[in-house]
Amino acid sequence: MSRTQVTQRSFFNDHTRLLGLAFPMILANITTPLLGLVDTAVLGHMSLPAMLAGASVGALILTQIYWVCGFLRMSSTGLSAQAKGSPNNTLESAKVLWQTVVVALVLGASVLALQSPILSIGLALTQPNSDVALHLQNYFSTRVWGAPAAMLNLALVGWLVGQQKTRSVMAIQIVGNLLNAALDVAFVFGLGLSVAGVALASVTAEYTMAIMALVVAVKRVGGLAVSTSWFNRAARKVLMKLNGDMLLRNLALQGCLAFLTIQGARYGETSAAVNAILMQFFVLIALGLDGIAYGVEALVGEAKGASDSSEVKRRTYQGLVWSSVFALIYSLIFFAGGEAIITLLTEHGDIVDAALPYLGLMVLLPLLAHWCFLYDGVFVGLTRASAMRNTMILSALAVYFPVWYLTQDLGNVSLWYALLAFLLARGVTLAWSFHRLDKRGELAASQS
Repeated sequence: MSRTQVTQRSFFNDHTRLLGLAFPMILANITTPLLGLVDTAVLGHMSLPAMLAGASVGALILTQIYWVCGFLRMSSTGLSAQAKGSPNNTLESAKVLWQTVVVALVLGASVLALQSPILSIGLALTQPNSDVALHLQNYFSTRVWGAPAAMLNLALVGWLVGQQKTRSVMAIQIVGNLLNAALDVAFVFGLGLSVAGVALASVTAEYTMAIMALVVAVKRVGGLAVSTSWFNRAARKVLMKLNGDMLLRNLALQGCLAFLTIQGARYGETSAAVNAILMQFFVLIALGLDGIAYGVEALVGEAKGASDSSEVKRRTYQGLVWSSVFALIYSLIFFAGGEAIITLLTEHGDIVDAALPYLGLMVLLPLLAHWCFLYDGVFVGLTRASAMRNTMILSALAVYFPVWYLTQDLGNVSLWYALLAFLLARGVTLAWSFHRLDKRGELAASQS
């Protein structure tokens, strides 16, 4: 075999490793919204619309909590990937596994302990009528018991991604979602459990996925051996700092997205509906770009665990190539089929007419946003959570809100100008932070 052929084969194998990690996560991501459709369809066929409304709001309350706690998934991935790349990888991987499992169980138990005030706050914020509130409480009081499993799933999915077991994650997600869908039908139409049946189906699926993921993880580290030194004061301090920075980062992002929803509603019913439609474009690009980011998280983290800064850079730029490719494909799809996507999402002509002028921004969306998706993955792999926190807060306070304030006279479109500027700013500031770490020779350095 010639040198050119060897080089080409090495290049192909190298890139397929990244894509081999990314595509299972893309497929796993796709199953989640499909599950939401099943839940909605089952609830939508119940006798009272208030059942659908109550369950939807109840699910939203818990989903927001789980989304904010997504820092657990991110920190788990970075630490797990670095452990995999370290010389003593099995022991280090087991250490990370049990540390994140304990944190997850503490968070899950906290949600259970605080369920009454959480529900009260949710009711106060949403102010549903009495019928909706009744079904909301019925759904929430059942679904909340899945909190420990939901938190455990965040930790275990992150750990498995860091160990590059994305095919296992995909299989677990698909099994869990199919089980949820089947139990929806069985509990609601077979046993007549109504709204509580939908919640119970989700709880059962969450615990099933957690058990499956734990079995895979334990097999990966070779057993259940645990050392008390993994939970000493120094270890707790590192975990609290990492997860705390990730939490603040998530809260800042959630604040920007919540502002878009709330302010859009203030612009009127049509604007609120348009924003709900347009956010689906954001969900679509996340399916692919998150998949690439997951692969980059695992490979960059592994390189850092091996203290190989040149490999960190190589994996980062390799991820940037594929992130750019996906972004370009998305833009072409939105350019050619954006109107078809909008009409697929709503049959109301006035909402379609109001949404069509935004298509140009949707074409730009993946081109401007893919940088932040990619570099988020890089910094998760590096476990540089403070940089993620600082760039997120800076982009929110110095870009998102100022851009909206300066363009607010334009109405609802100002929110999308602000969001696109915010996403681009996040990518630019993270890229700048990466460049600074590279210049100082700290890409693979240990953090104090």
